[in-house]
Amino acid sequence: MARRLSPVGLEFIESAPLRLVFAREVGAPPEVVYRALADDVAGWPQWFTAVTLCRPTDGGKGREVRLKGGTRFQESILATDEAERYAYRVDVTNAPGLRALVEEWRLAPAGSGTRVQWTFAADGAAPVRGAIRLGRAGLGRAFRDAVTLLDRRLSAAGA
Repeated sequence: MARRLSPVGLEFIESAPLRLVFAREVGAPPEVVYRALADDVAGWPQWFTAVTLCRPTDGGKGREVRLKGGTRFQESILATDEAERYAYRVDVTNAPGLRALVEEWRLAPAGSGTRVQWTFAADGAAPVRGAIRLGRAGLGRAFRDAVTLLDRRLSAAGA
């Protein structure tokens, strides 16, 4: 059953009751990584293996995302700061217990590549927050694996 979440803004990234932050470096420059995140939305399943479908909606102002296991999201894009930040809010999901969810990808030059930082900011019922905390290692592994695959994909494309 689809449920509407709270329409939080970018400030939620800092004020969320639950924040998980992961970072990793890749060899591609920030502008190339940014294009993979923000412009090639349909390409996400090729490097983020938990994602089975990702497509832009509302003329690029939103996204539809489906994950392995059947979780679905309708999202609104909150920030598209070229080569620096890409952030989105989940508006509607079939995941039970969530009240709000914002994800932010921050990019910064690092040597000859990019430092990629992913913040997962959430609120939900106590059991959901507990489950997310318990799943921190799994989310971190998913991020690490995704960014590693993205780095390989961008390297193969000559980025």
